[in-house]
Amino acid sequence: MKRVDVAIVGGGPAGTAAAHAAASNGASAMVLEKGVPRADRPSGLGPDSTDAAGILDYWVDIMDIHPDEFPEGVLLHELDRAEFVGPNRTVTMRHTGIESSYDEFGYTFHRARFDDWLRGRCEEAGAEYHVKTSVKDVETDLDAAGGEAEPRHLLRVKNGTNVGADFLVLADGPQRTLTMPVLDRLLPDGKKASDVLGPRKANHIAYQEHRELPPEVAEEVRGALKFWWGYMPGHTAYPWVFPNDGEMARVGLTMPIGMDLDEVEGREKYALLRPEDERIPTGKEYVRRILEHEYGDEYDVEADFPLAEDRGKRGGTETYAISSTRPVDSPTAAGIAVTGGAMGATSAFHEGGDHLAVRTGAIAGELAAAGDLSAYNDRWKEATGDEVLRNVSFADVVHDYGPDDWDRTFKHVNTLMTDEGSNGLIDTSKAVAGFGAAKLAIAYKRRKRKFRNGKYVQLRESDYVV
Repeated sequence: MKRVDVAIVGGGPAGTAAAHAAASNGASAMVLEKGVPRADRPSGLGPDSTDAAGILDYWVDIMDIHPDEFPEGVLLHELDRAEFVGPNRTVTMRHTGIESSYDEFGYTFHRARFDDWLRGRCEEAGAEYHVKTSVKDVETDLDAAGGEAEPRHLLRVKNGTNVGADFLVLADGPQRTLTMPVLDRLLPDGKKASDVLGPRKANHIAYQEHRELPPEVAEEVRGALKFWWGYMPGHTAYPWVFPNDGEMARVGLTMPIGMDLDEVEGREKYALLRPEDERIPTGKEYVRRILEHEYGDEYDVEADFPLAEDRGKRGGTETYAISSTRPVDSPTAAGIAVTGGAMGATSAFHEGGDHLAVRTGAIAGELAAAGDLSAYNDRWKEATGDEVLRNVSFADVVHDYGPDDWDRTFKHVNTLMTDEGSNGLIDTSKAVAGFGAAKLAIAYKRRKRKFRNGKYVQLRESDYVV
């Protein structure tokens, strides 16, 4: 049996950040990553990760890693705005209104290279990183003394090489393959982690393609994250275009898993649905339709927006899960911290959340190295709570929105937008805001009050039987 201070299940941003922090603070740390490498990662050392959207300015400070630290090739494109396109109205945001140490609006980056850099960083700090290493189960002995005696956690590895650890960091992403059974054993009878973390109901599915844009279109979207709201049905369902390097971009979408088209109200109002559709279109079909909708009058989409088959996970395409649930606390008294997508800190509302994954992982690793995780649930809320609160509040407000709702909302947001030189995104005190805009602001404030003081947490630390 291999023995370490901190065992980390999952080798993405949360897992490698935890390993880096643990090793940097003097602990022995091991990352066990089950994924097979991406097709475009020739070294074969990293996880089967998926390219992310990007990072906004204040997310840089939440993540606590400035892009100046990246090696060449990680940062792909600096951003100066985000465009939110409704069926008939558009909002363009050129500043987030939140103070940041990063001077640009944000950036997009190459996720595989980012993960490889994070992996190298944690190894340089002294952590071990093992890929294609699947953990089948974890046995936790709450009475184990730890230290030189028996470890508190025994990780049963598929290859037969078991690992003992005093602290366990769960960073297995939104699929939560190991997180759910581990937490279930620490919950009272009748309560299951899968009730709030089950992948099919607690996640969205995302699909994207790496496409080369015509020069004129590439120039049009340069510097912008572009989203279309109210074009496809479903809570937090939207297509996007994210510019990458040169004339390359990722064109994709996110939507709930297992939607039933027969339950969609007003389906004729959704621009990306067709009368002949018998079921929700596939991700591939949705991508074709958004490109046809936006550019089909001027371009032959298949010829002029070719798929870059040498990029991405497989032939220029990627399909992946994104957490769409609210976070859970960790059973820290058992020496366990749940991080990133596994805990629900990342969000489909902002297309992932590498900044939250990195920060929660780093906090978990630091505290585990110090030998006491008891402050973890308070620490991650202190570091990321405002961001999580914004996400869950906005997502709750727009949960049942249809196309008309998005147009009405964008009209009100444009009314509330501050002057170019001011510090905030919206100013709810503007006398010209009008009744509709005031209702929008009030609805958001009410949701924030509902979730304040960490009330967005779905499993509290006190729920565990430890």
